[in-house]
Amino acid sequence: MDNISKEERSRVMAAVKQKDTKPEMKVRSFLHKHGLRYRLHDNKLPGKPDLVFPRFRTVLFIHGCFWHGHPDEQCKLARIPKSNVKFWKDKIRANRQRDDKNIKLLQDLGWNVAVIWECQLCNNAALDGLAIQIRSAPTLRDKDQKCSSAEEQP
Repeated sequence: MDNISKEERSRVMAAVKQKDTKPEMKVRSFLHKHGLRYRLHDNKLPGKPDLVFPRFRTVLFIHGCFWHGHPDEQCKLARIPKSNVKFWKDKIRANRQRDDKNIKLLQDLGWNVAVIWECQLCNNAALDGLAIQIRSAPTLRDKDQKCSSAEEQP
């Protein structure tokens, strides 16, 4: 049983930010310092990715472990609350299904999709790996060169 009223719980939950969260700001700052430029929350793309790297045809989702149901058994941030368990399990399951659907749609559109979890942000090696993953994606320029060289061959 919850120890605050429904109205108070609703007010608290409505205050949860969807953009410019601390994890998102940490990732944005790190990647910007490492020379990667991006667009924010492109609503033309499925799932409205947190960061979009058009040059690398890559999108990044910065997932909160609780809200997106981090499947890692070691993650302490992904625990289900003890009150209203069915509601939370259903909510998090629906969030994960929506995430999976959006990732598939983005991949079908030719985007590389990266996901970093909130609990991974304590580890700079994970952020370094993310920067490498983004940079290693083929750039639009690379794809244009492949297309033009293929057209030149008989």
